[in-house]
Amino acid sequence: MRQYIDVTGKTEDEAISKALEQLGLDRDDVSVEILERAKSGFLGLGSCPAKVRVSYGEEEEPVVIPAAPEKKPEQPKKPAPEKRPERKPKPEKPEKVEKAPKAAPVQDLGEEVDDEKAQAIRKFLTGLLAQMESEAVIKVYQPEKGRYKVILEGQNLGALIGRRGETLDAIQQLTSYSVNRTGGRVRIQLDAEGYREKREQSLQHLARKVAAKVVKYRRSVTLEPMNAYERHVIHTALQDVPGVTTYSTGVDPNRRVIVAYDRDKK
Repeated sequence: MRQYIDVTGKTEDEAISKALEQLGLDRDDVSVEILERAKSGFLGLGSCPAKVRVSYGEEEEPVVIPAAPEKKPEQPKKPAPEKRPERKPKPEKPEKVEKAPKAAPVQDLGEEVDDEKAQAIRKFLTGLLAQMESEAVIKVYQPEKGRYKVILEGQNLGALIGRRGETLDAIQQLTSYSVNRTGGRVRIQLDAEGYREKREQSLQHLARKVAAKVVKYRRSVTLEPMNAYERHVIHTALQDVPGVTTYSTGVDPNRRVIVAYDRDKK
């Protein structure tokens, strides 16, 4: 049975986090509807907290009650036919269960590089990580021209990743700005504890799960706010799925993906 709770918080994310904590559920297990957006007011006056409705549980299927059969006039009884040996019903074939996607193979990044850009990356990150009191080891690779892959290795790197990778994104953005401000722009990707790969697989699983609901109930679903890279993962995962189409709405940092029912793609 589908149920919901209404929760308030200073921001929409805080309200959602409170609801998930109360329910003991993950974000992928619920649907969120923004009832009221947070308002800061002026000098603290007229402020209004955010209010969200978090739905959980299985959605109820419509119950169809068959019509009562019409009574037919009684026919004269015929002699009972001889009983034949009963046939045992064939066992039903078990339904196919979709297997969870296998983890993507680890990408071979080759040898570490130590060119001018790699040295600039290491220099900036070494100073930043020292300020954050982190002893992470910095490894820099160049999978292709113009793109550098930076891997942070060590113990307890959760603080460098942050909630939904927000801290990792911020460190990546700062590193990119510092290295590219002198010219010769390159693309920098930062990862720790394989977070990027795990997050991508989680988003792909979420996309398929939501798409199945959209096709089943023929109604759109709005996902939580995501950055440009995460939105790209959702769009790519569902671009060839029959019955659904995706598009983004809103402005960063609250830009969201909408998964909509598309009859033309059936």
